[in-house]
Amino acid sequence: MSREPGLAAPTIDALLAPLKEFEAALLAVSGGPDSTALLAMAAGWACRVHPAPRLAAATVDHGLRRESAAEAATVGALCQRLGVPHRTLVWEGEKPVTRIQERARAARYALLSAHARAIGAGAIVVAHHLDDQAETALFRLLRGSGVAGLSAMAASTDLGGIALVRPLLGVAKRDLVAYCEAHGLAYARDPSNQDPRYARTRMRRLASGLAAEGLDAAALARLARRASQIEDALARQTQAAAARLGLPRSARCDAAALLAEPTEIVQRLIAAAIADIGGRAPSRVGLAKVEALTQDLLRAYAAGAPFSANVAGARVRLARGAVRVEPEPPRRSPAAPRVRG
Repeated sequence: MSREPGLAAPTIDALLAPLKEFEAALLAVSGGPDSTALLAMAAGWACRVHPAPRLAAATVDHGLRRESAAEAATVGALCQRLGVPHRTLVWEGEKPVTRIQERARAARYALLSAHARAIGAGAIVVAHHLDDQAETALFRLLRGSGVAGLSAMAASTDLGGIALVRPLLGVAKRDLVAYCEAHGLAYARDPSNQDPRYARTRMRRLASGLAAEGLDAAALARLARRASQIEDALARQTQAAAARLGLPRSARCDAAALLAEPTEIVQRLIAAAIADIGGRAPSRVGLAKVEALTQDLLRAYAAGAPFSANVAGARVRLARGAVRVEPEPPRRSPAAPRVRG
């Protein structure tokens, strides 16, 4: 009997249970050990559990390595054995020379989303695992992210109307590798995972040193889970404050009421109002800018002084007992020099 370290059928059934709400789900399978294990587990689960979604799989061939086409073909062969329809999605066109991993990721999700819509899949299922979650939390910690960033990856997020589902966030990579080996599943090894030019590779090396001091993947994932809980509480408190104060709906509110809120809530409300003016997500406004603006605003209010600052295309003003967030006025063109006749 093959040994399944921590991944016996009842455990797999519990991990994949959230997929039952979808009529069809697209498995993103690169051919590495993580996604290969996901593919095999999902195929077995769909045979055991009713109702189960109609499964399909896709491999994105980025065309960045000579081996990628052969790896996609290997995934296709495994899918045929498992009875899961498979499609290779090719990233066409000229490839970038900078920010390769970031742009490849964007291309990957664009291709997967388009294929999911084409086959009527309501979910894209990816094999992000415990170690990935830990690396994401560490990466964001080192870059000074707020609570939302430290939450790392959610079990499910919206990807343009399609659910991006991560059922393996609580599973260690070693258990996925062991699952593949216990079931005789061949998998590819991506050499870019060892390339120090990429931030993820450097995070893995740093993580191994931190693990020796007790800050291992489980501890970092626990930090992400707790940050996620705090983020949820703050988001609800911000929503309640927005209903009381009118921001960002009216872009104007009573200064005393707004600035009596906890500083974090004030920052979130102002960021939401700025984002609403600029037509962008609050996370794209810039946390450091909003923090600095909020501190300046609080100091001005305490001193009874007026305040005005421009951030991300919006102007935040304190005047006559009210805080207003409005579009930044157009900048004046420098006056043309006079020509003396």
